[in-house]
Amino acid sequence: MKYVLLICDDETCSPSMEEIAADPAYRAFAAEVDRRGASLGGARLRPVADATTVRVRDGETLVSDGPFAETKDFIGGIDIIDCADLDEAIAIAACHPYANRGCVEVRPVWE
Repeated sequence: MKYVLLICDDETCSPSMEEIAADPAYRAFAAEVDRRGASLGGARLRPVADATTVRVRDGETLVSDGPFAETKDFIGGIDIIDCADLDEAIAIAACHPYANRGCVEVRPVWE
């Protein structure tokens, strides 16, 4: 079953890409996901200041800068995994370094 891990954190104290690359916890997470053969892809997202929100109301396209929700927590990245069940998805999410500093939301994908 496919799941998306939504990696949530406080953007004001997120590590840089260089810090992530140097952190053994991220390499350990990637190795664990590879060992399970569960990775279908993923990406780190740029800061919310780079977001653009699009709405269509009454046929008019409305574009605004920034995220839809005003919150200090944001989705900083996603990982798409394929695993046996929710228990395995939770085990993989628990290995993610952001589970210790922010949170990881596990959401099943419609198939």
